[in-house]
Amino acid sequence: MASTLVPHANRAVLDACTECGQACEACAQRCLGDDTVAECARLCLDCATLCQATTTLLARGSAQAARLCQLCAQVCDDCATECERYDMPECQECARTCRACAEQCRTLAAA
Repeated sequence: MASTLVPHANRAVLDACTECGQACEACAQRCLGDDTVAECARLCLDCATLCQATTTLLARGSAQAARLCQLCAQVCDDCATECERYDMPECQECARTCRACAEQCRTLAAA
C-alpha cells in the first residue's frame, strides 16, 4: 500500500495497520456465530475499524495520526491478548499482526 503519496515516516505504520485490519476482519468472520469466541469477534471488529481509520489519517498525513496511533496500539494489544487465548489459525495470525501493528503505532506516536 505504500506509495510516494504517503509520507515516508508513516509507511511502515500504514502497512502494519492495513495488514492488521485484514487479519482482524478474517478472524472476526471466523468467530462470528460462535458464542464461545464472541468477545474475540467483537474486539477484532473494533480493531479492524480503528486500523482503517488510522490508515486514513496516516495516508493524508494528518496531524492527528499520532494521537490515533496511541489508541490503535492499545486496542491492538487488547485484541491480541484475546486472540492468543484460542488455537484457531485465524486467531493466532490476528494476534501476531496486532502485536506488530501496536509496536509500529507506538513508535510513530512516540516520535
